[in-house]
Amino acid sequence: MTHIPPPAEELRLLDAELWQLDARRAQLLARRAWLVASLQSARPVRPPLPPAAPRPEASAPRVQNVLLLLGGVLLTIAAIAFTLVSWGHLGIAGRALVLGTVTLAVLAAPVPLLRRGLRSTAESVAGLGLALTVLDAYALHGAALTDTDGTGYAAVAAAVLAALWTAYGRGLGALRLPLPAGLVAAQLPLVLWAVAAGADPYGVATAMLVTAGLDAVLAFGMTAGAVRVTVTAGAYGLGGWGVLAAGWLSWTATGPGAAARAAALLTFAAVIALVAAARLPEPAVAKGTALAGGLLLVAAGGGLLRVFLSADWAVPVHLAFGVALLAAVRADRLPEPVRQGLLRASAAVQALALLWAVPLAVVTLLGPLGRVERPWSGEVSDARAAVTAHTPWPPYAGQALLVLVAVAGVLAALAVRRHQRWRPQARTGALLLAWAACLALPAVLELPYTAALSTAGAVTVTAAFLPTPWLALATSLHIAFLSLATRSATLTVLSALTVLCATAARWPRLTPVAAPAVLGYATALACATGAAAAWQPPHTALLVLCVPVVAALAAARLGASPATLPVEAAGTTAAVLALGLAVTDPPMLATVLAGCGVIAAGTAARPERREAGYAAAVLFLLATWVRLAAWDVTTPEAYTLPVAVPALLVGAWRRHRDPLTGSWTAYGPGLAAALLPSLAAAWSDPEWTRPLLLGAAALLVTLLGARHRLRAPLVLGGSVLVLDALHELAPYLVQVADALPRWVPPALAGVLLLAVGATYERRIRDVRHVREVLERMS
Repeated sequence: MTHIPPPAEELRLLDAELWQLDARRAQLLARRAWLVASLQSARPVRPPLPPAAPRPEASAPRVQNVLLLLGGVLLTIAAIAFTLVSWGHLGIAGRALVLGTVTLAVLAAPVPLLRRGLRSTAESVAGLGLALTVLDAYALHGAALTDTDGTGYAAVAAAVLAALWTAYGRGLGALRLPLPAGLVAAQLPLVLWAVAAGADPYGVATAMLVTAGLDAVLAFGMTAGAVRVTVTAGAYGLGGWGVLAAGWLSWTATGPGAAARAAALLTFAAVIALVAAARLPEPAVAKGTALAGGLLLVAAGGGLLRVFLSADWAVPVHLAFGVALLAAVRADRLPEPVRQGLLRASAAVQALALLWAVPLAVVTLLGPLGRVERPWSGEVSDARAAVTAHTPWPPYAGQALLVLVAVAGVLAALAVRRHQRWRPQARTGALLLAWAACLALPAVLELPYTAALSTAGAVTVTAAFLPTPWLALATSLHIAFLSLATRSATLTVLSALTVLCATAARWPRLTPVAAPAVLGYATALACATGAAAAWQPPHTALLVLCVPVVAALAAARLGASPATLPVEAAGTTAAVLALGLAVTDPPMLATVLAGCGVIAAGTAARPERREAGYAAAVLFLLATWVRLAAWDVTTPEAYTLPVAVPALLVGAWRRHRDPLTGSWTAYGPGLAAALLPSLAAAWSDPEWTRPLLLGAAALLVTLLGARHRLRAPLVLGGSVLVLDALHELAPYLVQVADALPRWVPPALAGVLLLAVGATYERRIRDVRHVREVLERMS
C-alpha cells in the first residue's frame, strides 16, 4: 500500500523541493545572461551604410515608349496639317510626288529599324505610315475623285486600307500594330457599303451582324493576342449594335413581312451567339453568350407572332418560346455551358412574365383588405367586385392567369425530376403560383361571390395537408377578409375557420400554426357576433375575454410544446383587445381587468410561469382602482392601502425567508405607497382627521423601526411624522412671524449660525454617531 506521510511532513517536503527548483532556475537565468553578453561582445561592428541613391520613378523602356509615341503623334498632326492646309499650294505632280514619297519612305523605314533591333521605334514609324495612308486616301478623293459618293468611297477605301495594312503586317511580322489596325478598318466596309447603297435599316443591321459573324470566325482561328482581342471586340461591338437595331425593328414592326425580316435578323444573331458559346473555352463567358442567344431566339419568335395577335398576348407568346428553350436544354449534344446559358435565358423570360402578372396576384390577394374600412356594406355582384373594393382591376387578367398557370406547370415538371438540386425551390414555387392562380380564378372568370368563398375554402383545406402550412394560414386570412362583404358570410366563414383550425391543431405538425390561428379566429368571431347582435363594445369585451381563458387552459395542457408560446401570445393579444373594447365603460373595464387578473393568477400556478403572478397583482390592483373611480371615490387611501398592505405582507414573508434582505427592499415600497400619498393629501386637507391619523401611523412606524432597528421604517416614518407636524404647526408659525418685528428673524438666524459654528465639531461627531447607528440597522 502507498505510504502517506502526515500533513506537516508532506508540507515540509514540498517546501524543500520548491526551494531547490527556485535555486536551479536562478542558476540557469544567470548562465543565460552571461551567454547573451558574450555573444553580443563577439559580434563584429558593421560600418554605417552610405545613403541610397534616389531610385528613378520611370523605367528606361517606359520613357522610350512615351517619347516614341509623342513623336509619332506630332508627326501625324503635322501630316494632317500639311494635307488640309498646304495641299492647295502644290500642283498635281507635286502632290503625288510629296504624298507618294513620304508615305513610301515612312512605310519602308521600319525595315532597317527592325534590323538594328529598334522595334519600338519601328512601331512608332509604322503607325505614322498607317496614318499617312489614310491621309493619302482622303487626299485622293479630294483631288481626283471629288464626284464620287463619299460614303461609297469610304467603304472602298476602308476595304483597300484593311487589305494593305494586313499585307503590310504580314510582311513585317515583327510589328504588332498593322494587323490589329487592318482588322479595325475591316469593320467598316460592309456597313458603309450598305449605307452607300441606300439600304433600309434591315440592310444596315444585316451588314453589322454579318461583320460580327466574320469577326467571330476570325477570333476562333487566331491565338490569344492583340489580333484576337481586336476581332473579339469587333464581334461584340458590331453584334451588339446589330442586335439593338434588330430588336427595335421587331418592336416597331406593323406587318408580317417586317416582323419576319426582323425575326430573321434576331435568329441570325442568336445562331452566331450560340455557335460562339459552344466554342468558347471560358465557362462563364460561354454561359453569358448562350444566355444572350437564348433571349434573342425568344425575341425572334415572340416578335414574329406578336403581329398576328393582339397586344395583350405578347407576354404569353414570349413565355411560350421561353419555355420551349427547356427542350433544347435537355439535348445531350449541347455543351454544358450552352445548356446552362439556355436554362438561364428561359428562367429570365419566365421571371419577366411573372413580374408582368404580379398586379393580378396583388389585387386578388390584397384587394379584400379594403373591406376593413366598410364591412358588411351589402351584397356584391360577383367575385371580381369582392376583391376590387378600393383597387382597380388590372388589364389582361386572363392572360396573366395563364402566365401563372404555365410557370407553375414548368416548376412542377422540374420538381418531379430526380437528381436536381433545385427541386425544393421548384416545388415551393409551383405551390405558390398554383395557390395564387386558384385564388385569382373566380375573379378572372367573374364567378359568383359564393364561388370565390368556396374556392378559397377548398384551397385552405388542401393547403393544410401540404408541406407548407403557412400557405393554409395565408389563405384563411384571405377568405376571412373576403367574407367581410356581408354579415352572414363573415359569421359563417369565421365559424368554419375556427372549427377547421381546431381540427387541424390536433396534428402535431400543424399545432404551432393552427393553435394560435384558432384563438385568432375565435376572437374575430366573438367581435363579429357582438357586432351582429348590436352589442356595445364593452359588452362584447366579455365575449372576447373567453378566448384568453381557452388560451390559458390550452397552454397548460400543451406544456413544453413549441405551440405553447404562440398560444399564450394569441391569448394575450385577445386580452388586450378586450381591454380596449371595455375602456369606455369603467365598471365593465374593472370587470375585464379582474377577469384578466384571474387568468394571469391561474397561469402563475404553472411552475414555469411564476412571473405571471406579478401581472395578476397589477391587474387586480388596476381593477380595484378603476372600480373605485367608477364609484367616485376620491380618498387616496382607498387606492394606496390595497397596494401597501399586500406589499408589506410580501415584504415580511420575503424577510422571513431570507433574513439578509434589507428593510428598504422588503418594506420600502409598501411604506412609501401607504404614507407618501396620504402626506400629499394631508398638506392640502383643511380638516384635522387625516393629519392626525397619518401622524399616528407615522409614529407607530417610527417606533417599530426603532424597536427592530430597521432603517426604512425609521427614516420613512420619522420623515412623514416631522412633515405632518410641521403642517399642523404652520398656521401658528405664520401668526408668530407676523407678530414679531422685522429684525427678529435675521437676528435669530445669526444667533443660530453662531451657535452652530461654535459647536461645529461636536455636531459633526454627533451626526457621524447617528449615521453609524443607522448603518448598523438593517
